Amino acid sequence: MSNEKDTIDTSAETCIICHRKRSEVDKMFHLTPTMCICGDCMQKNFESFNQNNPYGVIDLSQLDPELIKEVMGMMNGGNQPQVKEKKKKAKAQKAENGEEKDAYPVLDPKHLPAPHKIKAELDAYVIGQESAKKKLSVAVYNHYKRVFSGVTDIEIDKSNMLMIGPTGVGKTYLVKTLARILQVPLAITDATSLTEAGYIGDDVETVVAKLLMNADGDVEKAERGIIFIDEIDKIAKKDSVRSRDVSGESVQQSLLKLLEGSEVEVPMDGLTRNPMMRTTTVDTTNILFICGGAFPDLDDIIKERLTKKASIGFGSSLKDQFDNDKDLFSKVTTEDLRKFGMIPEFIGRLPVVCTLQPLTKEMYVKILKEPRNAILKQYEKLLALDEVKLTFDESALEAIAEKAMEKDTGARALRAIIEEFMLDIMYEIPKDDAIGSVEITGDYIRGTGAPRIYMRGVN
Repeated sequence: MSNEKDTIDTSAETCIICHRKRSEVDKMFHLTPTMCICGDCMQKNFESFNQNNPYGVIDLSQLDPELIKEVMGMMNGGNQPQVKEKKKKAKAQKAENGEEKDAYPVLDPKHLPAPHKIKAELDAYVIGQESAKKKLSVAVYNHYKRVFSGVTDIEIDKSNMLMIGPTGVGKTYLVKTLARILQVPLAITDATSLTEAGYIGDDVETVVAKLLMNADGDVEKAERGIIFIDEIDKIAKKDSVRSRDVSGESVQQSLLKLLEGSEVEVPMDGLTRNPMMRTTTVDTTNILFICGGAFPDLDDIIKERLTKKASIGFGSSLKDQFDNDKDLFSKVTTEDLRKFGMIPEFIGRLPVVCTLQPLTKEMYVKILKEPRNAILKQYEKLLALDEVKLTFDESALEAIAEKAMEKDTGARALRAIIEEFMLDIMYEIPKDDAIGSVEITGDYIRGTGAPRIYMRGVN
C-alpha cells in the first residue's frame, strides 16, 4: 500500500494566501498534508504576529516550533543563533589547523607601535599631509595607551579627532591605512544618512552596529575599534530651516553620547531592529571616533575673521591677502566651526583638529608613482602579466597632474584620467604577442601624439 504523500501532486500545490503555484515561489511550507503557504506570505505573517496579526489567516503561535525556526532562518539570511554558532566553531577549527587567521586579533598593548612608526607606515601610502599624519599618529597612540593603561587615579579623556580638508586629499584613505596598521575593526559611515531617532533615515546607533558587524560580532574587538564618520559638515545647523532640523543640529545632539562614551544596544544580526532579533550592548568609551569633512565655505569664514582689522591706516590688513593661501584651513578656530554650524558641545568632544592641504602639482606626480600601491604600479603589474613592460616619462606624469588639477576633485581624478587614456592600450596589446614594451608620453596624454610601442627583441 502506497503512502498518502506519494499520491500528492507537488507541482499543483498553491499558496492558500496568494494562490501562487510551487513553480512561482522559492519555497513552500506544508501546514497540513493538503495546505501550503509560500515563504513570502509566511514572512509577512511572521512579521505581523506582534501587530495583532492583521492578515487574519494563520495564527503562527499554533505552528510547529521547528517550522518557525526555519522561517526565522530564512528572514535573517541564515544568521540564526544555531547557524552562527556552527560558523564560529568552524572558524575556530580552521584557526586551530592553521588554515585561517583572525582578521582582527586582540591588540597587544606591549607591541603598540610608537607614533614615529605609525607615521612611517602612513608615509608609505599617503603623500604629503605631514602635519595631519603626525597629529593622527600621536592621537591614536595616546588613545590606545589610555585604553590599556588601567589608570584609576587620573581619568584620561578620549582623543577623538576632526579632519578638515578638501575632497580627495586623503582623509578616508588615512583612516583606512591606520586601521590596517593597527589591525583593529573599522566602520566608515556617511553622516548624510543620519537623522534624529523617530524619523526616516538611520539612527546614530547604526554606526556602532556597522562596527560590530565588521568585527564579526565580537563585542570586545568592536569596543576597541575605530569609527570614521565622513561628510560631518553636512549635519551643520541650517539657519534657513524654521522647522525642526532632524538631519542637522539634532544629529549632532544625538552623537554627543556616542562620542563621550555610553552603552548602546545594537542588533547582532544586522543594521535594522525587529522584535525577534537578538541585541547586545556595546560600550563606546574606548571606541575612537574620527570625523571628517570638506567644510565648503569655511575658508570664507576664516578669511573674514583674519581681515577684521581696520582696512585703512597703520596696521591695516588687505582684504585679498589670504585669497591665495593654500594652507588657510590650518588657521581654523573653534569660533569658525561654530559659525559654520557645529554646536559647541559637539566641537568640544573632538579635541584633536587636523587639517589637510590641497594637492599641488608636485604632490600629484608623487601620488602617481611613490605610494606602495600607486596606480601606475598597478597598471605596470597588469601589463607585466602579459609580459609587456609599461613605462611613463616625466612629461606624461606632469600632463596627468595638470589634468587632475583642472578637475579639482583631488586624487580621485587620477584614476579617471588614467583609465581614459589606458583603455585603447589595454584593449590592443593582448592582440599582438610581439609587443614587448609601451612608453606613455606627455603628447599622448594631451592628445597630440601617440604612445611609443617597442616590439620584442628591438632595443
